[in-house]
Parts: sequence; structure tokens; C-alpha cells
Amino acid sequence: MNKPLAGALFSLLLVGAAGAPAVASPAVAVTYAGTVALSNCSGSVVRAPGSQPGDPALVLSNGHCLETGFPAAGEVIKDQPSTRSFSLLNASGSKVATLRASKIAYATMTDTDVSVYQLTKTYAQIQSQYGISALTLNDSRPAQGSAIKVVSGYWKRTYSCNVDGFAYRLKEGAWTWKDSVRYTPSCNTIGGTSGSPVIDTATGKVVAVNNTGNEDGGRCTDNNPCEVDQNGNVTVRQGINYAQETYIIVPCIAPGNTIDLNRPGCTLPKP
Repeated sequence: MNKPLAGALFSLLLVGAAGAPAVASPAVAVTYAGTVALSNCSGSVVRAPGSQPGDPALVLSNGHCLETGFPAAGEVIKDQPSTRSFSLLNASGSKVATLRASKIAYATMTDTDVSVYQLTKTYAQIQSQYGISALTLNDSRPAQGSAIKVVSGYWKRTYSCNVDGFAYRLKEGAWTWKDSVRYTPSCNTIGGTSGSPVIDTATGKVVAVNNTGNEDGGRCTDNNPCEVDQNGNVTVRQGINYAQETYIIVPCIAPGNTIDLNRPGCTLPKP
């Protein structure tokens, strides 16, 4: 995983704070507005395409960023009380508010690596009080080659790259994830960037959530994920980082922003 904290500051000092080289101007300006900083990770306030202003807002991050620790392989957490706090950022990366969770609506590290918190405030309240709109989850799979930005609220740093391809299975230690996004090398994310939204620069929508990278060239071990294809062949890509697609979350978000794992089209793992 892009570890929440360990080694992250040292890595940041090594690579500098300037971020990735400039790329072609995006169709949509991507800023820090709507991103959040957790105590150990990054995240974002997100909405489904059908979410309403009066719905309780949701925060997206990684399953491995939970305050309760890493979920075990096969474990699914749903509707668990939480009072976790999040620092809400504006476009320039300045903190404008502290948001608070009412519960962990959903979290797992099985098939994907996501956590979805429900907040005590609605989208309308956040917009009215702080002038910040939620990021919208795209409802379709990201396209290979598309330009993306990984926006870390924890480090207030943005990485620019492209979708290099997809890993049929991504295996790291006890966990296996399906159809993971592989970045081109310039998204050299570090600890603390876990949970960052991956934003398609053509639409401004969230297409994935940043979660891991192969640090040392190890084979399928903690902090050294490997790719496994349909035939069981293993590929190790040292220094390459990955994210988990988020379009699969959209069918599971019911009216009122509740997570309903029995909705048509919802393929998220069940408890």
C-alpha cells in the first residue's frame, strides 16, 4: 500500500515538492477543492451522479486508511459508527473546515481497497457554509491512455500522468484487487497519498482512488504488489503505482446516499 505515513516525509524530501512535469493543459481545471486530509491518508468529498443536495455527504478513501486498521482479506465493514474527522480543503489547498463522520458506510480491502464515510453534514450545508462542491464519481470505467491527476489532500500535492493500463489482478500480501488502474511512471505517489481521488482531467470526475505501488521490486509482498494475468503469469513493476476503480461504487449508492449492496448492478463484496 501507499503507506499512510511511514517513510513518506523522507520520500517527499527526496523527490521535492514541485510535483510531476507539466502535461498538456487539461479540459477541466483540477484543484484541491473537495479533497480532504485524514490523520494518516488523503480522501475526497464525493457524490454519485444521482446524489441530491440534501443527502448526507460522503468521503471516499482507502480501506487500508480506516482508523480501525487494515480489514482482513474477505472482510467487509458496513454501517459501523465513526466520529472520524476530515480537514476540508479549498481550491488552493487551504483548510476551510473540519468535517465529521457519522459512520463508515462501507469499507473493504477485498477485490478493491475503498472506504466510504457518511458525514454529519449534507452537500448543501457544505456548499453553503464553505463554498465547496463535492467531486462526482464517474459511472464508467476509465479509459486506457486518459490523462489523470492524483490529488493528495494530506500532502497538498498533485501528480499528473496517464492511465497506462489495467492489472487483471493485483496481489499484495494477503489482499487481491480486481481490474486495478496502473499509472504511467510520473504518478510516483508516496505514503500519505493513499485514498487520493484520481481525477480524469477531461471531465473533472473521479475515476479511481489511489492505493499502492511497488516500492522495492518485491514479488506480491506487502508494499510490493504484483500483477497477475488471466493465466496466472506474474509481472513485477518496481516503482509503478496503482489505483482502484470507483465506477463500481456508483450502482451501490441508493437514494439518500445509503450503500445498498443488493441494488441491481452492485458488485461490491458483501459482508
